[in-house]
Amino acid sequence: MRKIINDPRNFVEETMEGITLAYGGKVALLNGDPRVLVRATPKEEGKVAVVTGGGSGHLPVFLGYVGEGMLDGCAVGNVFASPSAQKMTDMILGCDRGAGVLCLYGNYGGDSLNFGMARENADFEDVKTAEVRFADDVASAPKGEEARRRGVAGVVFAFKVAGAAAEQGKSLEEVTTVAEKALANIRTMGVALSPCIIPEVGKPSFSIEEDEIEIGMGIHGEPGIEVRKMMTADEIAEVILGKILEDMPLSEGDEVSVLVNGLGGTPMEELLIVYRRVHQILAQKGVKIHMPHIGEYATSMEMAGLSVSLFRLDAEMKALLESPAGTPFYTNANK
Repeated sequence: MRKIINDPRNFVEETMEGITLAYGGKVALLNGDPRVLVRATPKEEGKVAVVTGGGSGHLPVFLGYVGEGMLDGCAVGNVFASPSAQKMTDMILGCDRGAGVLCLYGNYGGDSLNFGMARENADFEDVKTAEVRFADDVASAPKGEEARRRGVAGVVFAFKVAGAAAEQGKSLEEVTTVAEKALANIRTMGVALSPCIIPEVGKPSFSIEEDEIEIGMGIHGEPGIEVRKMMTADEIAEVILGKILEDMPLSEGDEVSVLVNGLGGTPMEELLIVYRRVHQILAQKGVKIHMPHIGEYATSMEMAGLSVSLFRLDAEMKALLESPAGTPFYTNANK
């Protein structure tokens, strides 16, 4: 293992310390807890809080989206491991401003179990909660079984629109409806070229040959749908987009936002080359692209690879996407 770290056991805490030192005007630790990050900017009483949680190792997900216009709080566990139910409870109670809390998180067993317990604990404290489990990975379950899908990079779009809705003063029910509508219109698929190394494990999470690529790999190293010989950027874009459009067909005149997301070890130039082909394919279909996102939005340590997400927009979703936000890793002027 060759990583620029200190003691692997302190990896999460030292990351959290670095974030708060670098972005102290936007985020803070909840009562000094190095596993719960909250928004530092003023929050009005009566505003719905939007919170999330999950394993470390995926920056900017989840910590990087805490801030104005997006998330109010985030609880993190060890690398690729769920935070505890107690940390989630502390976060929910600490972020509540009297209007309730939406728990918006990826569809993984540990996160679901612990958020369930945390919501029960919050109920005992008379804090109203709702939840939306994000499940946008088309490779992880077939059409018709969407509830079994993993939550991957598309959740960034959900953070953005749900956070904007909460910022506008919408009710808990309304913010939850926005998140559910986003989920229904977002699809993601990725590919992996190399594994990553969890600091406390010290060895690769899986193996793949130098001349191979895994189609549909999960962000924790979960198996994809097939392994192929290495392909060109255009071929990768065509395979990914083909699978997404099979699941969520688009028509001429539709409008989408595209997210080409690097998994941690892929240069920006390669992401742009893939976006180039995605843009060509959608343009040929008469599909318009609004506010493309290209870069590292949801990583898997140093894994080489990328994912593509499509967010089908209507007037409501477009306006919420355009709404300003200011977090450590997502700053958006009104476009």
